[in-house]
Amino acid sequence: MTLAVCPGSFDPLTEGHLDIVRRARSMFDEVVVAVAHNQGKRYLFGAEERVALAEHAVAGVPGVRVQLVPGLLASFCAELGATAIVKGLRGGADFDGEHPMALMNRHLTGIETAFVVGDPALAHVASSMAKDVARHGGDLTGLVPPPVADALRSAFTQPAGEQS
Repeated sequence: MTLAVCPGSFDPLTEGHLDIVRRARSMFDEVVVAVAHNQGKRYLFGAEERVALAEHAVAGVPGVRVQLVPGLLASFCAELGATAIVKGLRGGADFDGEHPMALMNRHLTGIETAFVVGDPALAHVASSMAKDVARHGGDLTGLVPPPVADALRSAFTQPAGEQS
């Protein structure tokens, strides 16, 4: 049985992420959507909220589950017995950022990273852009799954200081 890990901060999970998860599932027996924490990022949603939103988004996709990464991704993958890390690429800038991480993960545990080229129809979709659209009351259709759209709208309609 082959297991792949699709890691990310998923703040929030987008249709682009889901595209990569579904395509990874077509290549591996099981896929774990690994919700990670990056100390360098400021999050709209807390870790548990991001896990719950991802769980709603992948519900009904057989062989896919969501887990919180408690620490180092390479260690998490080794504990799970993952065959590969799967990362989506929208363009060259994504590769430039992902390449050194792939090398470090391989250095630490020997795990390989498989890069999947994202669907060109979703190349413009990013979590940061979805948050900007939501912040200004724009239409989130096609950017994020409906439960994520609801959470974004809710986060941006709360009075200042009360956002997650």
